[in-house]
Order: sequence, then C-alpha cells, then structure tokens
Amino acid sequence: MEFVVIDVETANQRPASICQIGVAHFRNGVLAEAWGELVNPEDCFLPFNTHLHGIGPRDVCAALTWPELRPKLRSLLEDRMIASHTYFDRTALSGADARYGLPAIPVAGWLDTCRIARQVWPHLANHKLTNLARNFGLSYRAHDAMDDARCAGQVLLLAAHSSALGLEQMLYPTATTVNTLRRRVVAKKA
Repeated sequence: MEFVVIDVETANQRPASICQIGVAHFRNGVLAEAWGELVNPEDCFLPFNTHLHGIGPRDVCAALTWPELRPKLRSLLEDRMIASHTYFDRTALSGADARYGLPAIPVAGWLDTCRIARQVWPHLANHKLTNLARNFGLSYRAHDAMDDARCAGQVLLLAAHSSALGLEQMLYPTATTVNTLRRRVVAKKA
C-alpha cells in the first residue's frame, strides 16, 4: 500500500493563503518520507489562524512562495494516490494553483481520511484528527502540517487494517463495501 498524505495551514480564511505544507509518503504500511515547509502566502494573517497554528508573518517572510515550492510538491504528488483529512487541503491546493495560474498536479486519486474514518468507525463521537489520534493512542501535535499529514496517514493505515479494504475500495466505495463495513463494526461490538 503506497499513498501520500498532504496537509496545509492557512494564514486566513481564504484556502489559497497556504502558510505551511506537510507531506507524508507511506510505503508498505510505514512512513517512508516526510517533508514540510513554511510558505510565504503573500497574504495577510488573521489573529485566529496565527493563534491556531502559531505561524505569523515574521515566520514566513523568507519562506518560498507557492510558485517557488511547486516543483518540489509536484515531484512528491504527481501520479500518486493522495489523502488528506477532509477535502479542505485539496481545495487549498486548487485555490493556490488558481491564484497563480498554475495547472493542477495530476494525481492517481484523492482519499478523504475523515470520510473513511466515519465509515470504518461510525460509533466514535467525532472524527476530528485530534480525537482519532487520542482514541488510537497516536502521538500528534495538532495544526503542524507535517504532523497532521503523518497522523492522517496513520489513521488511514489503521482504517485499512480494521476494514481489510484496499485504497481502491476506499477511493470508490460501493454499497456492498459500505454494508460490509457496517456488518464488521456490528460484529466487533458483539
């Protein structure tokens, strides 16, 4: 099983205002490579966002801009199966690309680890990454893009193990797949 997980932090409410990016590449069930980078969003920072992730204008003044780091990102994502915890990160990448007139990086598919967690563990109170990490005993520092990507990848591995589903089945769930997951959850509770 090989996939890449991506996470971003933003400077403000605009998804294209990426100020940090994290990428975690998983191969054969283990973290094989991780990369994280501060990004100069060339945009204003809102106090709410800075309070959330701890990144402010001074932290990114010497950082690369989106177009400058895009070649590295392309080498990590192109033609691979990509995952993120919710589709916010996908929207942010698309927004940043559109802002600079860059074509989308072609990928093999895009998985939402939050949606998958809801299907595999419907009994959990919520499926936020912080809650999943706590529930499964994963070490995790919230709102650090690289750590978010790593943790979401570990959640995806746990979901694959718990459900015995492959990435293709998670990417294109059928009614049969969802019903099978529900039966397994009921059987585990009994």
